[in-house]
Amino acid sequence: MLPQNFFPAVTPATDLPTPACWFVFCQDKLLVCDTNTRIPVWTHLAQSGLLPIRQHYLGCLDKFPCYSVSVAAPAQTPTGMTFQSLRALISDLSDELFALAGLALQVINWDRNHQFCGRCGATMKLSEHQRAKHCQACGLVNYPRITPAMIVLITRGQELLLSRARHGKKYSVQAGFVEVGETLEETVKREIREELAIDVKNIRYFGSQAWPFPNSLMIAFTAEYAGGKIKVNQAELDEAGWYQADNLPPLPPSKSIARHMIDSFLASLV
Repeated sequence: MLPQNFFPAVTPATDLPTPACWFVFCQDKLLVCDTNTRIPVWTHLAQSGLLPIRQHYLGCLDKFPCYSVSVAAPAQTPTGMTFQSLRALISDLSDELFALAGLALQVINWDRNHQFCGRCGATMKLSEHQRAKHCQACGLVNYPRITPAMIVLITRGQELLLSRARHGKKYSVQAGFVEVGETLEETVKREIREELAIDVKNIRYFGSQAWPFPNSLMIAFTAEYAGGKIKVNQAELDEAGWYQADNLPPLPPSKSIARHMIDSFLASLV
């Protein structure tokens, strides 16, 4: 969730130089300070010695303007800083910085992947008034893509169903992308049948989370087991099973909505 003290915008309120938060990416890795896993603050990106490829204003976090920048691979990283995978930083970044870093990464990737019009092939131009790109040749407008995906916690009495993805180490709840023409509830039922061959009932909305891997909106539900015997789809999962509170396997990171759902269910058992 984006912090309440963050105010999104496309154009800075002033051109006057002021200290700003710089979300700097090189090949999808984020630049952070070594000592405290913070985002660097500079008045100008030139202070970093890095060469920008593209840059976007994101908005203001309290008094600090925020920018997202992609840079060429540097000959030398700024002193006291390293580029790290955003996924690897989930546990180290604060909630607000992780949310903003996810926004920054999605904006940069959207810009990089939509340099040309998908309809006529002409060069796209950034809009000055909204987060969009406009084709001056045919008029097509492109907005940052958000991919809806459902994620569902399935319970059976005091048990919850957890699975491990192919080559994964953590166990989590079930998830899958929404297909064209589907409702979210239909996606829940289809994904569960495809991956586990069971049925669910009493599907209820839990919450949502923007998830930048790569550009998803995770829409979370709870559901109850309705019947069938688990048969794991080996093309999707390595294993799945029912777990109780006293025998849980390794779980997803605390910032994920999957973990919020698991913790909420466990708390309800107390």
